[in-house]
Amino acid sequence: MAASAPGSAEVSLVVVVHGGGASNISADRKERVREGIARAATEGYNTLKAGGSAVDAVEKAVTVLENDPEFNAGCGSVLNAKGDIEMDASIMDGRDLSAGAVSAVRCIENPIKLARLVMEKTPHCFLTGHGAEKFAADMGIPEIPVQKLITERSKKHLEKEKLEKGAQKADCPKNSGTVGAVALDCKGNVAYATSTGGIVNKMVGRVGDSPCIGAGGYADNNLGAVSTTGHGESILKVNLARLALFHVEQGKTVNEAAELALNYMKSKLKGLGGLILVSKTGDWVAKWTSASMPWAAVKNGKLQAGIDLCETKTQDLC
Repeated sequence: MAASAPGSAEVSLVVVVHGGGASNISADRKERVREGIARAATEGYNTLKAGGSAVDAVEKAVTVLENDPEFNAGCGSVLNAKGDIEMDASIMDGRDLSAGAVSAVRCIENPIKLARLVMEKTPHCFLTGHGAEKFAADMGIPEIPVQKLITERSKKHLEKEKLEKGAQKADCPKNSGTVGAVALDCKGNVAYATSTGGIVNKMVGRVGDSPCIGAGGYADNNLGAVSTTGHGESILKVNLARLALFHVEQGKTVNEAAELALNYMKSKLKGLGGLILVSKTGDWVAKWTSASMPWAAVKNGKLQAGIDLCETKTQDLC
């Protein structure tokens, strides 16, 4: 399934956001998820309209989702096998390929903000665990009790998964929620941001694709920006984000590029997932092979959003 829009000769302001590839979302959650994803895209777009950069916009959009307990990131993160939270995030500036990432961080409200600080305030690309948390403290990011990040829904998810005792399979990404955003700003710069709590009942210390540059996302002004979601181990093995941009580099449309990359992962590994992609000209696509993927996009003041197959709602922003 895909949603897409063509670009134009002039550089358009574009923000596309996803809320994770997953199995079917329950009816009682759908409206809250739809509202959350639309709010994130709108706030990211408003950042661009106010003169912010693509990096500013994707950080803002992902922060909105990290603060929304309906999504598997920040305060809605799923729990590992010990009932604890370990979060991953990454961000990249397509202007100069600057990137920042963190993994296995715990008592931090917004991992995406920490990832941006890694990008801008250190000579490194990636910090993990205790080192990332020490860096956060050095940067003045407050430490919060981990219980503030744990929701009742996450506790029930873990209980259910332990009862079923099934390791997650590549073709059944029932808890593969991730949030992400891509953007194109008025200067033609692109960026991506991706954040997640990972997979429910994961081993302590497990890290998936989300903080890994090239897998969980990629941004290059010469090509575009991608953020991915789905079965993390499969995404890592095919380097999904960079693979999609490789197809753009070869002259494919954004829709063709997304389809080729996702189908390769599915045929080679039975891995399901999704991605959002914006090209340097403002073409964008939201595409997935999982049962659903909440997404929203704003371009030229028009908001589009959906969750399931063949479902798109459109509205003009004031």
